[in-house]
Amino acid sequence: MNLKNIIWNEENYQEFINYLISLEDIEYKKFHFKLLGAEKNLIGIRTPKLKEIAKEISKGKWEDFIKCSQNNYYEEEVIKGLTLGFIKCNFETRRYYLNNFINEIDNWAICDITVGNLKFLKKEKDIYYNFIKECVLSNERWRIRFGLVILLSYYLEEKYINEIFSLCSSITNKEYYVKMAQAWLISIMFIKFRDKTMEYLKNNGLDSWIQNKAIQKIRESTRVSKEDKDFILQFKK
Repeated sequence: MNLKNIIWNEENYQEFINYLISLEDIEYKKFHFKLLGAEKNLIGIRTPKLKEIAKEISKGKWEDFIKCSQNNYYEEEVIKGLTLGFIKCNFETRRYYLNNFINEIDNWAICDITVGNLKFLKKEKDIYYNFIKECVLSNERWRIRFGLVILLSYYLEEKYINEIFSLCSSITNKEYYVKMAQAWLISIMFIKFRDKTMEYLKNNGLDSWIQNKAIQKIRESTRVSKEDKDFILQFKK
């Protein structure tokens, strides 16, 4: 299917859906359905193929694609999120579409796969930083997780690290996938900023679940020494 030059309308979008359905991988579908932990209409297409599709869409009339999208299938949502990482546009345009997309997220995989493809952030950290902080400080679970996963993926540098500790502690949302993202963030901070994170584990406003899950994830890492894995057990709450 020529996704780069397609004219997006209702008829062609349905042809696109039929194309996605033709790519169904039954075994992968069964595996991924269990992994998602949510009721989603799933076709069963592996992420590398979804990226390939999104990249082609981004070279054409991607805004029309987004307008036509229906979100009936998990893969539609993932492709839309991946497309936002590939497009060439200014800050205001991408922020607008990212903001709208975040409002549609209802699953950890859609959130995390999309974040993993926002490679433009490597060169545009400062431009997007306030937007990311707004996400973390919101009251919406998927928006918070979106911001946290971006921080652990692109912002763990000396310039941001102290404020990231504060942001992590300021979250009051107690939804499971938010708390898991906090724990994940702390575990990666420990790997990259061991001493500062050690101090953070000694004194913070985190609840016991997040603190202990972070310690668990640190201990599971192959990038942490056995000595440190044993030492941080004293910080369990």
